[in-house]
Amino acid sequence: MTSPNPDAAPLTFDAFWRWLGEHRNCVVRCGVGDVMFFDHELVHWDFFDEADGRAVAQVILGKTLISEVVIERADVLFVQASPDHEDPQRGHWLFECIGGPREDSYPLYSFVVSHGMEQAQGHSALKH
Repeated sequence: MTSPNPDAAPLTFDAFWRWLGEHRNCVVRCGVGDVMFFDHELVHWDFFDEADGRAVAQVILGKTLISEVVIERADVLFVQASPDHEDPQRGHWLFECIGGPREDSYPLYSFVVSHGMEQAQGHSALKH
C-alpha cells in the first residue's frame, strides 16, 4: 500500500483533474505503470473528458498525438500529493492516482507537476 503523505490530505480525482486542467503548462511528466511521458518545450499537454466520462491526458507535438493516457475514473480511489522524491531540490510535486482494493491500494497513474496545489496562486501562465 502507498504510504500517505502526512502533510497532504487525499484529493478526489475530480478535484485534482479540474486543477490539473488549469495547470497543463506545469506538467513535468505523466506515467502509467512502467511507462513515463516527459514534457518538452516542443510539446503541449491536453486534458479533457470523453463523452463516457473517462479522463484523457495527451502529449501533442504540433498537430500530432505523441501519447495518450486514458483514465477510468471509477478505478481511482483518491489522489495523493507529495513532494517529488526523485529530485526534491527542484520543488516538483508528485500526484499519484491510487486504485485497487482499499486495504492494498497502489498507484495507477502519476503526474509530476512543477509546483504543489497551494503554490499555484499567481504563478506564471508560461511553462516554468
